[in-house]
Amino acid sequence: MLRASTINNFASLIGRSPAMEATIRTAQIAAATDVHVLIEGETGTGKELLAREIQASSRRADKPFIIVNCAALPHELVESLLFGHEKGAFTGAHERKDGFVQKANTGTLFLDEIGELPLAVQAKLLRFIEYGECQRLGSAETEKVDVRIIAATNRNLLSLVDSGQFRQDLFYRLNVVPLVMPPLRERIRDLPELIEFFLIDAAKRHDADAVRFAADALELMNKYHWPGNIRELRNLCEHVSAISPGKTIDAEAIPIKLDKRSGKAIESTGFELPREGINMEELEVDLIQQSLEYTNGNKSEAARLLGMSRDTFMYRLKKYKL
Repeated sequence: MLRASTINNFASLIGRSPAMEATIRTAQIAAATDVHVLIEGETGTGKELLAREIQASSRRADKPFIIVNCAALPHELVESLLFGHEKGAFTGAHERKDGFVQKANTGTLFLDEIGELPLAVQAKLLRFIEYGECQRLGSAETEKVDVRIIAATNRNLLSLVDSGQFRQDLFYRLNVVPLVMPPLRERIRDLPELIEFFLIDAAKRHDADAVRFAADALELMNKYHWPGNIRELRNLCEHVSAISPGKTIDAEAIPIKLDKRSGKAIESTGFELPREGINMEELEVDLIQQSLEYTNGNKSEAARLLGMSRDTFMYRLKKYKL
């Protein structure tokens, strides 16, 4: 995705803004060692991409790189999925299986959204990080596994530590080399290069001429606060490339508009408030029920679809008795 012209390694990262270059320099140093890494940053900033680059620049480059979205793991199966299980460990465990940890042996395990791990599993992960030992569910034996951990989160882990939702000792074991992926609003000087890359990439994939943004469209995009960060910009470029190949796009043609009162750019959602108003409680209940249907009851994934933390989502379920 991104490319940094002033930095030799990490070639897929675009960014000449001071915040981005500082992150890449620190990541290069971390890649040359074998320490565990914690990447913090808002959703859509490119944390997984940074993790991939650290792996690719490390001594483990030719070893497994296993990606785990902790928020999408069913809570009742987290321990088994991470550390494996023995035959008969639980109903349905018909054979001995490796977990993500064993699959990542000699390589790197990328734990995305690590703040969503249950406390009991956090304790087991801490022991694994400290001693390199893990224990399959249903087994009395431990086994040695050589894995580097790169963790990522869009949440404030220290706040979770303070509220008792994340282990302090695990936080400090992971936070050996802290990295922060800056939000797009803090690296606006990178916007032209990012836009060019995404538009050219979209044109190649669609086998069409590249779209161009007119001056007024670029001005509007520079003022926008980009809550969805790089992912939102990429999706916008994909959108205009698909519907208007080879054309020049002006400000009126992109799904961003300017708030006349504040002077700030806001995203158009396509929703207009009915004159008779709406019932917010009914709307929220309906959206929660839809999210559970889309995810077949997976509460962590449903919370992600609604842009909520799992704790907030569980509070809403209790509040509405769902």
